[in-house]
Amino acid sequence: MSGGEVAGILVAVFWAILVSFLAVALARLAQTLKATTKLVADVTDQAVPLLADASQAVRSAQTQIDRVDAIATDVQEVTSNASALSTTVASTFGGPLVKVAAFGYGVRRALGGRKEAPEGQVPEKSPRRTVIVGRTVPAARRKRNLRGKRD
Repeated sequence: MSGGEVAGILVAVFWAILVSFLAVALARLAQTLKATTKLVADVTDQAVPLLADASQAVRSAQTQIDRVDAIATDVQEVTSNASALSTTVASTFGGPLVKVAAFGYGVRRALGGRKEAPEGQVPEKSPRRTVIVGRTVPAARRKRNLRGKRD
């Protein structure tokens, strides 16, 4: 055998091994593609009903949102009516009620300010108090404090 024949045999063996590896790789790729096809078919079979359910849920949610929108519109209308009613009541009864309350306060003040004193005696005046820097000072101390501030 010559060197060219040995080289030819080596190349032929190399190609045979290469083709064998490629055949095994293609067989495994074919199995992977079959498994992928089956998986996609299963996902499709399960996804179609899920999408139908999701579509129905979205339609139901839209119906509920429309109902809530109608309720919100009604509540807004009721609120504006209640506001108008309270404004009307306040303007109708508010002025006279304030006047009646002021009159009643004045009458109570006028009647409560007069204390009955025994005959011949002048009713005692309550000692006046002055507020200085947030404190109440009796009349005796007030005079002393005011003199001290003038000097």
